[in-house]
Amino acid sequence: MPPTPPPYDRVVFDCDSTLSTIEGIEELAAGRPELRDEIAALTDQAMSGAIPLEQVYARRLELLAPRRVEVAQVGRLYMETALPHAREVVSVLHALDKEVRVVSGGLMLAVQPFAAWLGVRAERVHAVPIRFDANEHYLAVDETCPLARAGGKRELVESWPGARTVLVGDGMTDAEVAPAVAAFVCFAGVVERPAVVELAHAVVRRPDLAALLPALLSQDELERLQRDPRHRPLLAHA
Repeated sequence: MPPTPPPYDRVVFDCDSTLSTIEGIEELAAGRPELRDEIAALTDQAMSGAIPLEQVYARRLELLAPRRVEVAQVGRLYMETALPHAREVVSVLHALDKEVRVVSGGLMLAVQPFAAWLGVRAERVHAVPIRFDANEHYLAVDETCPLARAGGKRELVESWPGARTVLVGDGMTDAEVAPAVAAFVCFAGVVERPAVVELAHAVVRRPDLAALLPALLSQDELERLQRDPRHRPLLAHA
């Protein structure tokens, strides 16, 4: 199905390697060198579509058994490693009356505060809840959450009321949504996965979220922003 050109009513962002330069699950393995390579390999295989996400999701967390405080720290790392102009892009999209959402296979405890920092409302943040035991050690994934399995992002997006939606992401779980949205933009500014690029309606390779604006906005919208001196500095990076 060919993409529908902008304008769009809803803009949906992936989190890891899209809004931030890191993969949160790999940061949880940073202090575990004996596991880091294995975790990174599992993540890359899932994001490249080599194996279904559900085959690795719980396995990675079982290997790491993170504490609550470690997961919360990833939220702070997301903020520290946000792509250039991430907050400004979210602000501009809101100024144009777009519905902005974050849909991530990352952990809700880390993704939600990062999204709030970007300016995205809590009810528009979708990620994976996990449970901790009485000592705040990892206990289990919420298996009812669709975002921990292949096809889950598409299932979630299709559950929302109709709107012209564009999705931005870097992984196969994002590309799976392409048939259900007006357009899928592959953000390859952090990591480029050829299998995902092949399924995208547009590809942005520059590591700056401002570079997404020409793919997300119509010419009329870009001209509206250009007429507003508050937004001209951001458009200079588009």
